[in-house]
Amino acid sequence: MQKLKLFFEERAFGVCYRLGEKLNFPIDSIRLFFIYASFITMGSPVILYVSMAMMMKIRKYFRKMNNPVLFD
Repeated sequence: MQKLKLFFEERAFGVCYRLGEKLNFPIDSIRLFFIYASFITMGSPVILYVSMAMMMKIRKYFRKMNNPVLFD
């Protein structure tokens, strides 16, 4: 079961995981916050989640572009 959980954490966007690491906060609590907030506000945190995921991907792309690997 733990391998399955790690698989989905790595393959999904990883927004909750990154926030939990940066803020030293339990990842499960952040996920529950997004779920409950989505039900209460009818989906607006989903927009926030997707935009944060896009920013993470763009940031990773720019880091890769700024640090090219040179083969000799």
